[in-house]
Amino acid sequence: MVRDSVFRTIMAAAAALLVLVSLPAEAQWKWKDKGGRIQYSDLPPPAGTPDDDILSRPAAPRRSGTTAAAASAAASGASAPSAPVVTAGAQAPKAADQEFEAKRKKAESEVLAKNKAEEDRVAAAKSDNCGRARAQLRTLDSGVRVTRTNDKGEMEYLDDKQRAAETKHAKDAIAADCPR
Repeated sequence: MVRDSVFRTIMAAAAALLVLVSLPAEAQWKWKDKGGRIQYSDLPPPAGTPDDDILSRPAAPRRSGTTAAAASAAASGASAPSAPVVTAGAQAPKAADQEFEAKRKKAESEVLAKNKAEEDRVAAAKSDNCGRARAQLRTLDSGVRVTRTNDKGEMEYLDDKQRAAETKHAKDAIAADCPR
């Protein structure tokens, strides 16, 4: 019985801990400090941090359609204006938000371009490896005597065992790098 209650207590504490850990942060800032390291915080970056170094900002809180004056008038019993007064936060996005969005899109496109260039480089290397492996396999299958240079700088002919190993290596490279 004692074990069951201890087990339940431990499980309840673990569940509570998981719930607390899994809650998302309300406001996360991300910026590059003067040293170029990326910093994360729920507080804004230090004053003087250039806008270019601020990588992400927390989402702006949603505001109601009334101003603080109208809200206090309603709370005090006075009549609120007939049409809601729109606050600055409810209007079209600010210029800074538009700039931030433009910078974010530009950064995303640069990352996509960099990834595309890397994929193209890898594809070109695979194509080159494929061609070399096929040429090596043709040479090995042709039956001509193949030589290579040993550690001492001397030329030596491949024996049957070495030729089989090189043939297997070429076939593995073809299987890995050549399109099917």
